[in-house]
Amino acid sequence: MQTDAIVVEEIVKAFGGTKRRWLPGRRRAGDARPEKTVYAVDHVSLRIRKNEIYGVLGANGSGKSTLIRLLSTLLIPDSGRASVFGHDVIRDEQVVKRMLNRVSVEASFFKKLSPFENLMYATRLYGLSGAQAKREIPVVLQALGIPEDRIHRPLEQMSRGMQQKVAIARAFLTTPVFLLLDEPTTGLDPRSKLDVQEFVLRLRNEHDATVLLTTHDMAEADALCDRIAILDRGRIVAEGTPSELKAQAATPELLDPTMEDAFMHFTGKSIEEAEQEEAEPVAV
Repeated sequence: MQTDAIVVEEIVKAFGGTKRRWLPGRRRAGDARPEKTVYAVDHVSLRIRKNEIYGVLGANGSGKSTLIRLLSTLLIPDSGRASVFGHDVIRDEQVVKRMLNRVSVEASFFKKLSPFENLMYATRLYGLSGAQAKREIPVVLQALGIPEDRIHRPLEQMSRGMQQKVAIARAFLTTPVFLLLDEPTTGLDPRSKLDVQEFVLRLRNEHDATVLLTTHDMAEADALCDRIAILDRGRIVAEGTPSELKAQAATPELLDPTMEDAFMHFTGKSIEEAEQEEAEPVAV
C-alpha cells in the first residue's frame, strides 16, 4: 500500500498588499498607497507518495520556487497546511529541516573552498563520519563527471554546471528522505543535464528518497517524474502521470502528443507564452 510522504492542503502564499509608509518630505505617516497583491501559491493541494519523483511543471514565475520554499520551511504559508512524513512544516520546523535537502538553481557554497572541503563540511553536519566521507566524496564526484584534478580546486574556479553537480553530490551524500530540486538542470549543457538526471534516479532508487522536482523543461519532466502537476499562475490546473497528461491532450489530428502539447492543452499557452505572461502577475 502506497503512503503519502508529503501532504499539502489548500496552501496559500501572497506577496504585496496595501501598506502605510512615510512619504518623502512629510513628518508623519502619509496616506496608504495601494500595492499589488500577488498570489504566488494560490490554494494548492497535492499529495506525494513515499519514494515518488513528483514533478511540478510550470513557467518561470508560476509559483514553483515559492512552493519549494514553503515546504523547506524558508517561507511561512498565509493559510493552509503542509506536512513532511507527518511533521507539520511550521510546528515541527526543526524536524522537517533534518529530513530534507534542497538543490536550487543557484547552489550555496563556500566558494573559496574546494568541492571536497565543502562536502566534508556538509556531511559532518549530517552525521557522516570523517573517514566515511573521505572515501565516498571522490567516488560520488567522479561519478557525476567531475575530474579528480578539480576536486581540490576552489569552487569559484568552476563553472556553474560543475557547481550544480557538487550540489547534487551533497544531496546524495547527506541521504535526505525528502529531496527538493528547484530547477536543478537549468543552464546546464546536455551532458551535465543527463548526469544530474541519472543521479536523481540513483538517489530515489538507492536511498529510498522522495523527490519533488520543479522544472520548465518538458523533456526532463517526462523522463524523470512518476507524476506531474502543471502549475499556472499559482494554481494546479492538471495532475497525473506523464502518459495520462499527454493522453488528455490527444486529438484526432494529434495522436501522439508531447508534454509541450499537454502543457498547452491545460494552460492554453506554450511555456514561452506563459513565461512572458508571468512577467505581469495578477493583482487584486
